[in-house]
Amino acid sequence: MKQIKSFALLFITLFVINASFGQGKMATEKTVAVGGAAMYPSKNIIENAMNSKDHTTLVAAVKAAGLVETLQGAGPFTVFAPTNAAFDMLPKGTVETLLKPENKAMLTKILTYHVIAGSWDSRAIAEKIKAGNGTAELTTVSGGKLWVSMKGNKIVLKDEKGGWATVTIKNVYQSNGVIHVIDHVVMPK
Repeated sequence: MKQIKSFALLFITLFVINASFGQGKMATEKTVAVGGAAMYPSKNIIENAMNSKDHTTLVAAVKAAGLVETLQGAGPFTVFAPTNAAFDMLPKGTVETLLKPENKAMLTKILTYHVIAGSWDSRAIAEKIKAGNGTAELTTVSGGKLWVSMKGNKIVLKDEKGGWATVTIKNVYQSNGVIHVIDHVVMPK
């Protein structure tokens, strides 16, 4: 009986130590605050986005489009993530219409237009812009084109319809890529 109690005490002690080291790792990660929540580089795009109060519309859209599993995958992906305020700028009723099951293909096209294959942090994007003499063309996962350039020290995107978005928070590193928060929804043709 004494051996069982000793074993149980040892097990509990090891569990507590292990849990403490796990929390310590999270606490020592360099995080970026997005939507009032810390974004952890050890978590994937979906795990982090779900914690941002500023991205509830984006998360709902990703779920409706069936893209959760993809964005939890290995990637790497670069996501230009529009805020709730960006979605609110769309014409009234647009988001509600896109979230309907019969519009899943259109929603998927718009969402994947915000994703670039690979991990493109601001330095890599700036280098591509410089190499392109002030503008760089990026191919999105949906097959569309986005053009990136600099406006002062900010990265700006131009979409296929001539709309613009500014990166407001850059280099939010994820275990499977990087997120750049943007202030407008970019739209494919």
